[in-house]
Order: sequence, then structure tokens, then C-alpha cells
Amino acid sequence: MKKGRGRTSRTRRRKLFRSSESRGVNESYKPEFIELKRWLKNRKFEDPNLIPARFPGTGRGLMSKTSLREGQVIISLPESCLLTTDTVMRSYLGAYVAKWQPHPSPLLALCTFLVAEKHAGTRSPWKPYLEILPKAYTCPVCLEPEVVNLLPKPLKTKAREQRTHVQEFFTSSRDFFSSLQPLFSEAVENIFSYSALLWAWCTVNTRAVYMKLGQRQCFSAEPDTCALAPYLDLLNHSPDVQVKAAFNEETRCYEIRTASSCRQHEEVFICYGPHDNQRLLLEYGFVSTRNPHACVYVSEDILVKYLPSTDKQMNKKISILKDHGFIENLTFGWDGPSWRLLTALKLLCLEASVFTCWKKVLLGEIISDTNEKTSLDIAQKICHYFIEETNAVLQKVSHMKDEDVALVNQLTLVETLRTEELKILQASAELLHNLQTAFT
Repeated sequence: MKKGRGRTSRTRRRKLFRSSESRGVNESYKPEFIELKRWLKNRKFEDPNLIPARFPGTGRGLMSKTSLREGQVIISLPESCLLTTDTVMRSYLGAYVAKWQPHPSPLLALCTFLVAEKHAGTRSPWKPYLEILPKAYTCPVCLEPEVVNLLPKPLKTKAREQRTHVQEFFTSSRDFFSSLQPLFSEAVENIFSYSALLWAWCTVNTRAVYMKLGQRQCFSAEPDTCALAPYLDLLNHSPDVQVKAAFNEETRCYEIRTASSCRQHEEVFICYGPHDNQRLLLEYGFVSTRNPHACVYVSEDILVKYLPSTDKQMNKKISILKDHGFIENLTFGWDGPSWRLLTALKLLCLEASVFTCWKKVLLGEIISDTNEKTSLDIAQKICHYFIEETNAVLQKVSHMKDEDVALVNQLTLVETLRTEELKILQASAELLHNLQTAFT
């Protein structure tokens, strides 16, 4: 046997391949990060633990320079580095915000500051931070309408609501922007355009950390809880990690403390919360593969799609489900149909002779083998409907990627979401088949 061709060598090569897949490429040498590091140092922050890097799968993130132990503070960002409404009020915008009626929201103040500072370019003291922010975002509000149409129905509805919300936010803010004209030589309509405000809104919405600030009289009653945290916001999300993140009143620093260890040269993650992929895409503009919280939502029209139209008690059953909060958050997950989905179907499948037992169904009691089997059969039909629909969308996405190169990135995002949901549905179909078999 030739040297290096044995089983041990193959195992070693496989391990090396797996580790190289997750290994980041150091980007701390890039001009924008050198400038950011200098800017942070001037504000009393130096990081001994992490460096910027690019990773396969997650893109730009932070890599550990040394092994990190459980419970270690991995980032302690001084208050002087944080961009909050306090920053806005201390700036040239403060007097304009303070006198405006009706009082602007904290969100509007932050967005206005971001747009104004970005417009200032090299004159902005925040330029090193602004330079590393994304130039564009992939929240649904930024997606083209033909791409939004490919999203699952519940997410599609929320995406359109998000777009309407941002458009109304822009329209309602235009008079305030006009009041800022004395600060600029250029027309404010050109500076505070819809696209500029959309970029700022996405920056705050996707990157801000939670930090409760005292209520100021010059702001509307909306909670003032957002802070932009330069460098810290390079940390990517993973559903598999646990961290403690909060502003430390004693040190006056925003701290990230890891609840798990991390090896040297690995990507360091934080967790944005136990969010499913539709929520992650809506709020942050990305999808997490192998997300244990991922699920497929069943809307009311699909819930009743395979039930007999001759059921005279159907409207009453739907009314009961609504009154008891069983018409929403009905899902398929990695472990099959949720208890809530099966419970809703069991109630909907009740025969007229046992309809009076509906309270027992909501309490989780078994009414009959017939009711159990019928509800499983309906769940399987719904699951197969989603599988067919998802496969059809994936085929359409593939075709559109060939036809329109400009939309490839947006379409790939939808493709990732739909592919993850297809895996969930296939796992659910198999589990339902096994449960059905038990009744035959």
C-alpha cells in the first residue's frame, strides 16, 4: 500500500476538508477594516479576541484569534462607540429634532442621522463605520415584486405590509426632512430620498442591538431601544449558540458574553433569538440553513382545503378555533405537524354526533380512532399540497435565475428558504405516513 493512501489518511483528509469548509479568510488587512480599527481605538476600544474574516456560507463575520472559553466576555464595546439617539441629539440635528412637532420617533432620528452622515461622506466622523455597512439589503421590502410573489403566502403578506409601512414612514417624514434644509446646500429632496431612507431603515432594523434609553420629551412615545454597535454588528447569527448581550451600567460598555466555548480561528456567532426562517428573512434579510426553529405555516384557507364542503358545522368550528387562538401559528416542523395544527384538524374533523366534545379536543383528549385517523389523513394531504407547491416554485426560481441575472441574489435567497421548507415538509410527510400506518 502506498504511503498516504490508507483508511487513516482518508479520514484525516475528510477532517481537513470539513475544517477548511468553515475556516474564515482574514480580512483585517483590508483598508476599510484598518480604518475602522483606528477609529475604534480612538474611542477606547481594541479587540484582543476577534478579527474580521469572510466565511463560506455566512459571508463576512468575526473569527476568534484565540480559543474562547465558556462565559468569557468576547466584546466589550464602550458607550462612546455606540450610535444612539443621544448621538443624534448631541449632533447638528439635535436642535431640529427638539423643536419639531409632532415629536419625531427615535427611529426617525436614527435614520435621519444615518442618511445625513452618509451624505457628508469624508466629512463624517462616522465614515469608518458607514463604510463597512452593506450598500444594499435583502429584507423583503427591498426585493423586487416578482421575487416577493415567490415567497410563502404568510411571508408574502407580511412582506407587502412591510413595504407599505416603510413607504408610509417616508411619506410622513418628508415635512421633517424639509425643515433640515438650512443644514444643506443641496436640496433635501435629493438627500433624503426614498432609497436613502430605505437603506437607513434597513440598517437600523437589521443591525441594531437592544439598549433601553431614557424617554426624552422631544421624541414620540415609541420605545427608544435601538443602538447601532460598530464592529459588534459584524457577528453573524446561529440558532445553535447562546450568548448574553446587554449594556453594562457599571463599565458603560455593551457586552457580549458567550455561553459556549469556541476554538481558535472559528467563526464566532451570536443568536438573534429562536426565530424561524420566515421571521429571519422578514426582519434580517437572510435564511439560516438547518435551523431547528424553521417551520412551514398553514393559513386558514389551506387548513380547510381538504375538509368536506358539506359540513354544516364548519363555520362554527372555525369560530371556536378563532375564539381559542387555534387558527394561527399552525405549522409543520422538523418533527412533523405541530400539536396546535393536529389539534385544530381534530376539531375540524369532529363528526356531528360528537361535536359537543370539542372542548376535550382542545384539552388534548382523544375522541376516537376515527377522528385521529381522519385528522392525520388531512394533515398528510396538506403536507403533500405544500410539497407540490414548493417544488413548483423551486422550478420557477431556477428558470428565472437563467432568464434574469440581475435577480440572481434575490432569487437565491428565496431558493434557500423554499429548499429548507421542502426538507421540513418531506420529513413531516414521512412521520405522518408512519403515524397513519399505526391506524391500518
